[in-house]
Amino acid sequence: MNPGTNPGTSPGTNPGTSPGMSPDYAVVIPTVGRDSLGVVLDALEHGSGPPPREVIVVDDRPEPGPLPPTHSARVLRSGGKGPAAARNAGWRAACCEWIAFLDDDVVPPRDWKLRLARDLAGLGLEVAGSQARIAVPLPADRRPTDWERGTAGLADALWITADMAYRRAALVHVGGFDERFPRAYREDAELALRLQGQGYRIVRGDRLTTHPVRPADFLASLRQQRGNADDALMRRLLGAGWRSRIGGHPGRLRRHAVTTAAGALTVLLALARSRAAVLTGAVWAALTARFAAERIAPGPRTPDEVLRMVVTSVAIPPAACAHRVRGELRHRAVDR
Repeated sequence: MNPGTNPGTSPGTNPGTSPGMSPDYAVVIPTVGRDSLGVVLDALEHGSGPPPREVIVVDDRPEPGPLPPTHSARVLRSGGKGPAAARNAGWRAACCEWIAFLDDDVVPPRDWKLRLARDLAGLGLEVAGSQARIAVPLPADRRPTDWERGTAGLADALWITADMAYRRAALVHVGGFDERFPRAYREDAELALRLQGQGYRIVRGDRLTTHPVRPADFLASLRQQRGNADDALMRRLLGAGWRSRIGGHPGRLRRHAVTTAAGALTVLLALARSRAAVLTGAVWAALTARFAAERIAPGPRTPDEVLRMVVTSVAIPPAACAHRVRGELRHRAVDR
């Protein structure tokens, strides 16, 4: 059936969420036990606007531990399988027309419920989802760090589930999130493309949710390279042009592969006592220096940030390549 058709309903009108009615919705929050979960729950408990039928917190830690006070929320366990599996567990346990997903580290405004109700009011049945606008506060007194700039990219990202409401029937129609994505990376875009492939639309609402920059340690950017394995799954599912379909920027994997090959060849040639190692070493050094400079230039250029960028710029290319190879091997049997 075409999701945009409904006998007896005028185009663009949803009888379940008309302007004069409160939406029937549940809120699902996957969590790994961050203290910031309490901020989200407090906004839902005490903020203005029509309340959700229920709030479901899905604890996605392998070994559940203590949580901040969960008020009247229902707590489920998903066993550490990742946010895609946690969200699936949450929406499948709810029986509402709409499922509003929130991350456990966002800061909804006090009138979030009211703004959500306005965003959902009058949406036609062809609309599967309503995405919030995301604000990422950055320091006003200095340039943002590499980690802060990466988080700031969420403000322009398409279909992120930091604050996204989906029609439950649409989730049922496509089977929900693909649980082969084990991280909070790419699983939201893949679901959105699958929904749009079935004829649904996803619209951007007027509600605004803040996503603070989480603290990060020295090697945070290196650990992020695990997402390259998920990029391999995206390529398998969506084809070579998948990145442009999600509005992403060209990746650096090819450059990383050249850098890694130059470094590996330099080591081999040096072990063989070949003078060619000087040439390949110069290529590796030039590529690594360029990568580090590109990351240092827009940042605060403080000594600790420069050191972090230099060290991780050496380690990231081989790590990215290794994770991509791992993903290609793991998902080699996946068909579109």
